[in-house]
Amino acid sequence: MLAGCSSPPPATFDISAAAMPRSGGGRGLLVVAEPVAISLLDSDRIVVRTQDNGVAYLKGAQWPQRLPSLLQARLIQSFENARRVGSVGRPGERLVPTNILNVEIRTFEVQEATGEAVIELTVKIVNDRTGRITAAQMFAGRAPSAIDGPAAAQALNGVAQGVMANIVQWTSGRA
Repeated sequence: MLAGCSSPPPATFDISAAAMPRSGGGRGLLVVAEPVAISLLDSDRIVVRTQDNGVAYLKGAQWPQRLPSLLQARLIQSFENARRVGSVGRPGERLVPTNILNVEIRTFEVQEATGEAVIELTVKIVNDRTGRITAAQMFAGRAPSAIDGPAAAQALNGVAQGVMANIVQWTSGRA
């Protein structure tokens, strides 16, 4: 019998939907597209920007799924929790949306040099009928963070919740 070397599975950390007070409910249907990201961020690994501006993944830590898919799910949950748009869903759910929310993940990392969790997302609201961008905005947030799995994940989760809350609030007044 052959014995194999195995390492323990990486710890898995999640991002929570933004906790927001419920609003009176809006009109229309918003579809949240899966965010786009460069291949470095399009994975289930947690990114660390090193002192020399290099890039590494946090050892022994991961997201439960690819970051763009996870972020899409949590944005949808944030909109549903806040009830600030009429309805919200994903592309491919046989919905006829009023607007589509397109998100680009620019930065979603822990920075060794500053000791911070940093997130930058650009958001565009696109009218589904005309294909025109009706509004666009960049959202960013940062918070102190250590470079270890639980602390980094907790800091990124806190920043993500704040950024998603800002996106929901901004979008609900425009979509």
